[in-house]
Amino acid sequence: MADHLASFGLSAALRLAAALRRLDPAALRRLDPAAARPAAAVAATLRDGFGDGVTGVRVFVGDRCEGFAGSAEGPVADEFSGALRDGQRFRVELLAPRPAPGSARAEFPLLAEAVRGVLDGDDNATLGDAAAARVAELETTVRRLRNEAAVVDSLHTVGRRLTAQLEVDALVQDATDAATTATGAAFGAFFYNLIDEYGESYTLYTLSGAPREAFANFPMPRNTKVFGPTFDGVGTVRSDDITRDPRYGHNEPYHGMPEGHLPVRSYLAVPVIAPSTGEVLGGFFFGHDQPGRFDERGEYLAEGIAGYTAIALENARFFARERTMASELARSMLPVLPEPAGLRIVSRYQPAATGSKVGGDWFDVIELGGHRTAFVIGDVVGRGVTAAAIMGQVRTAIRSCALLDLTPSEVLRTVSQLVGTTPGASFVTCFYAVLDPGAGTLTFANAGHLPAVLLHPDGAVEQLGEALAMPLGVGSDFPQLKCAFPRDTRLVLYTDGLIESHTRDLTEGIEVLLGKLGNLAVSADVEAACDEVIESLTGGRHDDDVALLYVHYE
Repeated sequence: MADHLASFGLSAALRLAAALRRLDPAALRRLDPAAARPAAAVAATLRDGFGDGVTGVRVFVGDRCEGFAGSAEGPVADEFSGALRDGQRFRVELLAPRPAPGSARAEFPLLAEAVRGVLDGDDNATLGDAAAARVAELETTVRRLRNEAAVVDSLHTVGRRLTAQLEVDALVQDATDAATTATGAAFGAFFYNLIDEYGESYTLYTLSGAPREAFANFPMPRNTKVFGPTFDGVGTVRSDDITRDPRYGHNEPYHGMPEGHLPVRSYLAVPVIAPSTGEVLGGFFFGHDQPGRFDERGEYLAEGIAGYTAIALENARFFARERTMASELARSMLPVLPEPAGLRIVSRYQPAATGSKVGGDWFDVIELGGHRTAFVIGDVVGRGVTAAAIMGQVRTAIRSCALLDLTPSEVLRTVSQLVGTTPGASFVTCFYAVLDPGAGTLTFANAGHLPAVLLHPDGAVEQLGEALAMPLGVGSDFPQLKCAFPRDTRLVLYTDGLIESHTRDLTEGIEVLLGKLGNLAVSADVEAACDEVIESLTGGRHDDDVALLYVHYE
């Protein structure tokens, strides 16, 4: 029976109830005057409606079986019952090998009402009312389940959005807005704790539904009886009217809300607790000027958003620490640029503006013998502290080789062997050039890096060293070239973070860069011109490090 009735639900029950309603008690009594009630017809209709899953149906009124259909073999698997108009009880027994599934048993009350109507001789309108009531009940259940599903879906949507956010400022505002909307609060606030560079904790807050000026003149909330459970991480506080709460109004100097505070009657507060450490990261506070506005649904949503916010804050804090560490490491390895005679040198380094990790970009300027100067720019493949550490090793190795007065080709070949044996290093791109003012030449080699740009005194723009050799750690042969470098010539070295983005590839980015470098040759303020080039190409949203080295042989 369970297998046969697995799909028996409301629709099947309504069809079976309709079949029972079509039975005419008066006509049936004329066919069988001895029968007080059409119980046999009821049993036969039920037997046919349930099909082969039910071997037999018995209809009892009181203790007497008044109707039977099917086989008498088999156990009573299910039954349903009701009361007749004259006060007697009726019972329908279903004979089957096993009980019906829950979906079928849920419709037994509807069938019981249909059976009662036939046995009592009710008209179809009464039976139709019973069916309509059952349909209304089911529709109410469906609406409730849909509302619950919408709550869960809404919570998951907010959770996915929050846990993907790594910028703390955007994260906390998004969380506050989402929770305020979800709870139906007039306004909401999120007070959260951060750690500064000296390890000291400080508290900030965000608002939603109210201007920041509305709270600008009020002190931070203290650990009072009302706020304590939230700041201590004890649990959620929900009050239909906080002004009538016994914990309210006990603290000086205000004994409640200070003058000018937005009116609050309904109150909901939820702590935000780090799941890994149990540390209280902050708390959400929601208010409404009308009493009784927060219910269990709002509380559930607020607690869910608080949970996702805690996870997201932990992630953001972790990535911020790693990003800061890597950025500080990279900056600490950047050189203090020398000032060789006759050269104007401008450098820029900006860690990735988006994402969680900085890369391994670097540049260097090395004074050599014979008034020569080496210019270096490179990029370690990878992100984070590991890339920054490898960058430091490679930069030191290049500087050491350069001071041994090796040629550009020899420098790159030697360092490539080192990179190939360095744990954690895959490959490194590098452009190495040596300017000899006495000879008026620039000798260079390129290990898989982007081409340098030469700005000639007559305004012509030329790319140098494109696709000369494989990166360090991969290649073994690094041919070098030489070009003229007279006075008033300019050299520009850069990394891919300057030109590559989600909206353009390297080739297109290089074309855009070449079109903007002409301004450097005519600008009276080269420092500002370099900043303008970076800003115009990245828009401040570069997701990779940016390094730029500008050299003017005056």
